[in-house]
Amino acid sequence: MNTRVLVTLSLFAAIGAVLHMVMPPFYNGMKPDMMLIMMFIGIILFPSLKNVTLLSIVTGILSALTTTFPGGQIPNIIDKFITAFVFYGLFLVVKKIAQKVATATVLAVIGTIVSGTIFLSAALMIVGLPGGVAFTTLFLTVVLPATLFNGAAMIVILPIVQAIFKRSNRITIA
Repeated sequence: MNTRVLVTLSLFAAIGAVLHMVMPPFYNGMKPDMMLIMMFIGIILFPSLKNVTLLSIVTGILSALTTTFPGGQIPNIIDKFITAFVFYGLFLVVKKIAQKVATATVLAVIGTIVSGTIFLSAALMIVGLPGGVAFTTLFLTVVLPATLFNGAAMIVILPIVQAIFKRSNRITIA
């Protein structure tokens, strides 16, 4: 594995962890997962099975360490691992146009919905949902707003990252 790619992916994970920690909660301690956006950008810029596997594990662990959801550690790890590979599969389908901001935003929206669904399902099965709140309520009050937020974040963040990478001769985008 290329050391520069590894360092870049670790920076994405670290930035995602910081953003995840400072993001205020929406409802019942749940908040949008900015770590997802950084994971998605890492997959878009460095699409390989090794990178996706490593990024999903690291992102899942960091997300588990910074979660405010009661008992959300294991669901976060499960969610990030599955979501990364679903996103990677979707990315491979549209690989030729995936570098475009509009395509990346649609992928991020789909990925966030997948992530939220997997997280809530895993949390429901493993620890239950907090306060007896229904799955649908959490989906509507947390996952859908997080989806809109992550879509807007992708529109802003991806062009910035792409511009930085274009100016740098050291790291090539896949």
